[in-house]
Amino acid sequence: MPQHYPFTAVVGAEPDQLDDMALALVLTTISPAIGGVLVRGEKGTAKSTLVRALAAVLPPIEVVSGDRFSSDPADSALSPDGPFGPDAPVESRPVRLVELPVGATEDRVLGSLDLEQALGSGVTRYEPGLLARAHRGVLYVDEVNLLHDHLVDLLLDAAAMGRSTVERDGVSVEHAARFVLIGTMNPEEGELRPQLLDRFGLAVEVAAPRDPATRAEVVRRRLAFDADPTGFAARFADAEAALTARISVAQDLVTQVPLDDATLVSIAELCSAFGVDGLRADIVTARTAAAHAAWHGRTTITRDDVRAAARLALPHRRRRNPFDETGLDESELDDLLGSDEPPAGGPDDGPDDGGPDDEGPDDGGPDGGGPGGGSDTPADAPAPGEAPA
Repeated sequence: MPQHYPFTAVVGAEPDQLDDMALALVLTTISPAIGGVLVRGEKGTAKSTLVRALAAVLPPIEVVSGDRFSSDPADSALSPDGPFGPDAPVESRPVRLVELPVGATEDRVLGSLDLEQALGSGVTRYEPGLLARAHRGVLYVDEVNLLHDHLVDLLLDAAAMGRSTVERDGVSVEHAARFVLIGTMNPEEGELRPQLLDRFGLAVEVAAPRDPATRAEVVRRRLAFDADPTGFAARFADAEAALTARISVAQDLVTQVPLDDATLVSIAELCSAFGVDGLRADIVTARTAAAHAAWHGRTTITRDDVRAAARLALPHRRRRNPFDETGLDESELDDLLGSDEPPAGGPDDGPDDGGPDDEGPDDGGPDGGGPGGGSDTPADAPAPGEAPA
């Protein structure tokens, strides 16, 4: 198996100074109900590199042995391979990263009749598709803006509902399909329709760094990895393990973060003030704020959590027409939030990790002031990561 480029080796993805893209990816893995991430940016900005490295830092999962649908032993009711008894063997395995090619067909995504079984033995048997394989993992679509709209709709519906239903070729199957959906795209090659943009929970803009020292560090790391992938990965093994542990703790903690009325009203005021359509923005912002609090080891949502969530969840929902620019005026955001913390919704049980304020405007993010990136850092801010080979 080829050595992947370490997540924490990407410039801007160090756990103590996550840029917008890395932060969005981490938050949506802490709380998959956020609805996935759309990454927009020019070519050569490590979009694919960072996404492909994500699965390796996610905590392993337990599955029923031999189940083609990666069922959770505690909840395997929706597996077509079931039912499984209480003594069914269980195994632990890494989280899968499933890549969906732009030219994929609907049969490949949803699954279809197993023709070998049907023609050889006359048995009607369902062959799982990519949605089944991605269950409890990460589904990655590169160049998502070039994917057929009906397939994008299909993916987003499955991600929202948490299950997939197949009615075709004499097969009627329903199975769980809960996954983190991540799409990357280069706006130069075309935009997504605003209706589809809204279906992604979070969206970030990335751009290449302008600071020569940062660019040199990106190249230096890439060359070191190409020369000795195993040795390079070993340099970041401790950081990778620490990130995995921190994500695991946050995944357990996020269920204990209450969304009190004051926080929900504050979020509703923000969404209304920025003129976003519908209520999906409110829901996503609330879930993201809770995940951000858990990421920092807290069970109380603060003003900074709401601010970080708004920066990631609202900019792409402000577009009305395909040619409208995305973006969020952060000074207006700060004015709307005010300077006081919202009242706490519960006791602050978890210790703060002491990490920096990675959601603030000076978090060292790589967006370089790109539209909708939610950062007012200068153009020479750190890079989003390694340029792809």
